[in-house]
Amino acid sequence: MNRPEREATVRRMLDQHPPAVPPDLYGEAVRRGGRMLRRRTAVRRVLWLLLFAAAVAFTVWAATVRPWVEPPSETTPPLTGW
Repeated sequence: MNRPEREATVRRMLDQHPPAVPPDLYGEAVRRGGRMLRRRTAVRRVLWLLLFAAAVAFTVWAATVRPWVEPPSETTPPLTGW
């Protein structure tokens, strides 16, 4: 069957008797959709909180360790014979 034949078959099936839709389908879809939106919002907030915490932790670490400063030399000549 090619595409036009399939479309014609489906149209004939739908014209004969439309499919039965449960009466509570709309309410169930709205309830699930709302739950999905709340879950996505919560996950998004948690991820932003984790990102903020990581940025603060990195800032505190960089301020205390100061990795951009060159460490002092440990191989200095001895100061004898002044």
